[in-house]
Amino acid sequence: MNKKIIIGSDHAGFNLKNKLIQFIENKGIEIDDAGTYSTESCDYPKIAKEVAEKISSKEYEKGILVCGTGIGMSIAANKIKGIRAAVVSDTCSAKMSRMHNNSNILCLGERIVGEELAKDITEIWLNTDFLGERHARRVDMIE
Repeated sequence: MNKKIIIGSDHAGFNLKNKLIQFIENKGIEIDDAGTYSTESCDYPKIAKEVAEKISSKEYEKGILVCGTGIGMSIAANKIKGIRAAVVSDTCSAKMSRMHNNSNILCLGERIVGEELAKDITEIWLNTDFLGERHARRVDMIE
């Protein structure tokens, strides 16, 4: 499995996505950008599907999606088998989405969380491991 991260956004998440790319690269983590590449209006389900399919196929281990609220990206990504996309707007949820739910896509809303909070959420999410055990049974039930 590729340890690189993949990130994508729509126009409403474009600015935060670019700030997160720089933040993640500064941590020494490789990250690929699935677009969009401007603030020109685009359809978020296409970006969510591309990122989710690449994670589902094990091309990438984890991904991040950013739109205005994170909700649309999450709904679209969760349509793909094997995806557990979590909309997160606080650090506790970031940690729990990894520990208990083994989320593999972090969804953020540029209009909801500020840049510094988004960086904190991202760092916690990337560095928190899945606990497994009873939680693995529950994640398996989702599948």
